[in-house]
Amino acid sequence: MSVEIERKFLVKNNNYKKESYAKKYIKQGFLNSDKNRVVRIRIADDKAFITIKGVSNLAGTTRFEWEKEIKKSDAEDLLLLCEPTIIEKTRYLIKADNHIFEVDEFYGDNAGLTIAEIELDTENESFKKPNWLGKEVTGDVKYYNSSISKNPFKNWA
Repeated sequence: MSVEIERKFLVKNNNYKKESYAKKYIKQGFLNSDKNRVVRIRIADDKAFITIKGVSNLAGTTRFEWEKEIKKSDAEDLLLLCEPTIIEKTRYLIKADNHIFEVDEFYGDNAGLTIAEIELDTENESFKKPNWLGKEVTGDVKYYNSSISKNPFKNWA
């Protein structure tokens, strides 16, 4: 088990696509989206994973995470058991100094939503903010993937 420290932001424009050095298609679902323990199944291109995440700290920046690679065929079977809705997105990787931003462009019921995340070594670590980075939404549960699977972006006012 490890501790994940990350910050989350909305994205203002598509300039991140020009800065991206890699991208992958992701399909994921949640076997359990309880706020105390989220169990996610993810297929990212040809690899598949089961991930368990614990509850976030008050700031929403830190939580425990356990992840294990599984066979893609097992993940496809497990996706059939997941809660509604399956999330589909393209993840773009962008290097910014010593950090990597992961920018997720969502499809289907979440089309129009684009979120950037950056993993940090400490909660107060400084980092370069690209010009396409928008409002910070770290700790806002509404933007968690487990939340947008239940209340998709298309339903937001």
